[in-house]
Amino acid sequence: MEIFFIKLLQLVLALSILILLHEGGHFVFAKLFGVRVEKFYMFFDWKFSLFKYKPKNSDTEYGIGWLPLGGYCKISGMIDESFDTEQMKRPAQPWEFRTKPAWQRLLIMVGGVLVNFVLALFIYSMILFYWGESYVPVKDMTMGMKFNQEAKAYGFQDGDILVGTDKRAFKNFSADMYRDISEAHRVDIIRDGKAMSIQLPGDLNLLNMIKSQPSFVQPLLSNQIDSVLPGSTAYKIGMKKGDYVYCIDGKAVSSYNEFIDMMARHTDMLTTAKNREDSIKARTATIVFGNEKMRYTAKVVLHSNLKLGITYRASQYKPVTTRYGFFESFPAGIRYGWNVLTSYIDDLKYVFTAEGAKSLGGFGTIGNLFPAEWNWLVFWQMTAFLSIILAFMNILPIPALDGGHVLFLLYEIITRRKPSEEFMIRAEYVGFGIVLLLLIVANLNDILRQLGIL
Repeated sequence: MEIFFIKLLQLVLALSILILLHEGGHFVFAKLFGVRVEKFYMFFDWKFSLFKYKPKNSDTEYGIGWLPLGGYCKISGMIDESFDTEQMKRPAQPWEFRTKPAWQRLLIMVGGVLVNFVLALFIYSMILFYWGESYVPVKDMTMGMKFNQEAKAYGFQDGDILVGTDKRAFKNFSADMYRDISEAHRVDIIRDGKAMSIQLPGDLNLLNMIKSQPSFVQPLLSNQIDSVLPGSTAYKIGMKKGDYVYCIDGKAVSSYNEFIDMMARHTDMLTTAKNREDSIKARTATIVFGNEKMRYTAKVVLHSNLKLGITYRASQYKPVTTRYGFFESFPAGIRYGWNVLTSYIDDLKYVFTAEGAKSLGGFGTIGNLFPAEWNWLVFWQMTAFLSIILAFMNILPIPALDGGHVLFLLYEIITRRKPSEEFMIRAEYVGFGIVLLLLIVANLNDILRQLGIL
């Protein structure tokens, strides 16, 4: 429960920052051009609000709504998510959105997206300035990689050290590396000390590469035990820090990856168990462990979670860290943010596939991206990433989103004709329905994953 609240707090704080600044972008440009902002709200206040305050001699009511699906600025003389059509029946006033030149209305509408995108670049820049950039170069992963059957069918072998593709050298083990492999016609490797190349078709499905179990490629990690949890099964049979697991059920274990594979088989057996005997068999394992001087064999019956109670080092490789001065951090942060944006856009094509639709996630999925322990570096990385997503999603040409309003304004600028108010109202309803449907599908996916159905 504590982990849940830590993740929830990080999610709420990140979204609050992004929503406030996004709506603040609209607010600032509206005020700059003399447009009245009637409401400035965090979350939606449908029917009632949790808090509201209107300063003396101010046209704007500030508040917090109860429906945590975003926030909004209610701008006078504009058809928006408030669906206030009564004001549109009254004569237009000089302080209203609809009376301003199209270029001013355009800037008001892109203000939120602009702020979110600039915010992401600024956060990335400050991350690089304060923490630097730490990573393990792929070429330094001297144990090489562990590949699944699909990868081996193309010619990869466990232990291959990845170097790069026909386009560029690999930097670190990340989604970018997966993306480079999926688009590569040639992958350069080192096998048994010799440089070699693997030929690929250049159009591998990135989503399948990442989601397959086991995934297309993972770093090979040492099977040396880093710690043993007190009172655990491993503790009771005498395992110690520094020991190795050499064998499980008569099959040799030479890496952490193979250990995980062996334990996964027991999980599969437990899932398909039909009676108590099947369950006990699934939870029973014969383990050979020890060190260079002594090895021990133990037959254990694991708990229902099939955990031995040991941990391994996340990486046995020493990371390199690149430091940036204050002014150096800005171009580096811009490059980093731009790469995140272009990669995200490139991956959107998978959303329109059956597997991609299943991969959509709501607030639960986003919350799980945050760590179980408070980590400011990861928090700001996630906030910057969400800021880029929020900026891009809002600029999509869907009515009810900023991009929909921008599309209609560009139409007006080009044709010098305004869409009718009746059309705008209908478009707003359609757009709101599309957004609501996406939210329902994404959060329904989260529920189905929790139930083990998806």
